[in-house]
Amino acid sequence: MPSAPRYVWMDGGLVASQDANLHFISAGLHYGISVFEGIRCYATDRGPAIFRLPEHVDRLLDSANVIGFRDLPWTREQLISAIDQTVAANGFGDCYIRPLIWLDGAMNMVVDSGKLRLGIAVWEWGHFLGAEAKERGIRANVSSFTRHHPNIAMTKAKISGNYVNSVLAKSESLRLGFDEAIMLDPEGYVAECTGENIFVVRRGTVYTPHTAAILEGITRDAVLTLCRDLGHPIVEQPVSRDQLYVAEEVFVCGTAAEVIGLREIDMRKVGAGKTGPVTKAVQHAFEQLTRGRHPRSAEWLHLVASAEVAQTARRG
Repeated sequence: MPSAPRYVWMDGGLVASQDANLHFISAGLHYGISVFEGIRCYATDRGPAIFRLPEHVDRLLDSANVIGFRDLPWTREQLISAIDQTVAANGFGDCYIRPLIWLDGAMNMVVDSGKLRLGIAVWEWGHFLGAEAKERGIRANVSSFTRHHPNIAMTKAKISGNYVNSVLAKSESLRLGFDEAIMLDPEGYVAECTGENIFVVRRGTVYTPHTAAILEGITRDAVLTLCRDLGHPIVEQPVSRDQLYVAEEVFVCGTAAEVIGLREIDMRKVGAGKTGPVTKAVQHAFEQLTRGRHPRSAEWLHLVASAEVAQTARRG
């Protein structure tokens, strides 16, 4: 089980985890009127470092704008500082970070009523898809649930209510004996997995769905850059279901999953039926990057402030 945090950021300061409560009558709880981010912090030789923290905060603000939240009471700099202080106060090296902006009250389902609130939690979290997944790869199936149409649910935003779609697909796949679900877009092309972007490798070229119907993952952006660094051409275009079956390699990436290969899709072996060489190379580069040992680490890692600094924001 992951280690629970000692402190959670709530509405302007750190509170003891057991005191981080919200009222039952909350639109964020009842209707999913909230936006969030998933961010990872990694232990490095220079101390804990958060992966692409400014980009994640920018996407959180973009999600707030997409859902229609107006006049946020927090600036970009305040959000970055609050996340930094929450990690420092809990003393974790490797951890997952979850900031959430939700609409409190507003049981009339109107975004312009109620009060906006902010919470930030962190917890220790290891391999999201299992310790063996990195080496062996995972088994996936194409879900019977379609990824949201962009004009039904805003696919560029991490809106909490959107993820019921992913929950339905993931639960179905696990009950069928798979590890993950691949979701098609409303036109029948491959979109993404329930929490990861997807890539197909053929003859050294890496193909990935275009951004129209997917979440533009921050880890996805990093992986595309690493693939180019490794000399692999990138093609962003529609990907059909049968292209998955004839791929030499298929891999996925996301904040929680990091970089994981798929060894089987719909009872069909992918390539050699294990994590392939391109995927392994990307995995290695990503691990080096997040541990502070890659030329791009200085650009993409945010060193966490000391715990003493975080104490100044603690209350209660």
